[in-house]
Amino acid sequence: MIKFINETVEYLQEKGFDKPEIGIILGTGLGQLIDEIEIIAEASYNHIPNFPTATVEFHKGKLIYGELAGKKVVVMQGRFHVYEGYSLQDVTFPVRIMEKLGINTLLVSNASGAINTDYKKGELMLIEDHINLQGSSPLAFKGVSDLGERFTDMSAPYDAKINESFKTIAKANNIKLHEGVYASVVGPQLETRAEYRMLKIIGADAVGMSTVPEIIVANHLKLKTAAVSVLTDECDPSNLKPVNINEIIAMAAKAEPDMITLFKELIKSL
Repeated sequence: MIKFINETVEYLQEKGFDKPEIGIILGTGLGQLIDEIEIIAEASYNHIPNFPTATVEFHKGKLIYGELAGKKVVVMQGRFHVYEGYSLQDVTFPVRIMEKLGINTLLVSNASGAINTDYKKGELMLIEDHINLQGSSPLAFKGVSDLGERFTDMSAPYDAKINESFKTIAKANNIKLHEGVYASVVGPQLETRAEYRMLKIIGADAVGMSTVPEIIVANHLKLKTAAVSVLTDECDPSNLKPVNINEIIAMAAKAEPDMITLFKELIKSL
């Protein structure tokens, strides 16, 4: 993997990706942040050596480098998922690339379903902890200790200082920001009523199909990390209605301006 990482980093540096400070991963339906960035360089995933290719139609598939709120950022416009047939190492390969390019902080967004019945679609949830239900770990491969500590500590995977800043920014901008536990499942099917009941019992406030592998690798690389979920649907097993993926995308787009405010204001303060 080290050889692949070096090849990919060299390609991006030649394209003008020069020492970004902050990495950002944009989730399903969350692409408007790109409009706020002064773009310096970009590369399509299918042109980047050793990169997977986004196969989901609403994930754009570009790595973008530029300035946002006075800071150099590298942004994944579209991410990879286990449900696309990729391994957890494939899914998290871009995090390793962003770290090698120079980032010290990783900010992650996703679209997720609200398990906590006090949370409503269109609202945001700051992730304060997570439950990995993807069946394996992105660190479970031979040679992982060449890239960082194999037995990575996960007692505090999300940076407390950044989370406090997010809460302060939300309050100042009148944004409703819940705080809770995110459960990551494989997908791509949505959950049954019994599965939603199980998720609630084990302590999840929201559920999605991403983020946790990326956070694990970010901690492996000792990056400061934070993540915000856009709640796109309500997962109450007693009142469960069929969910249309287009409705999820539309709800993500509706809630996205609040997420952009949080990210921009946070980046100003870092």
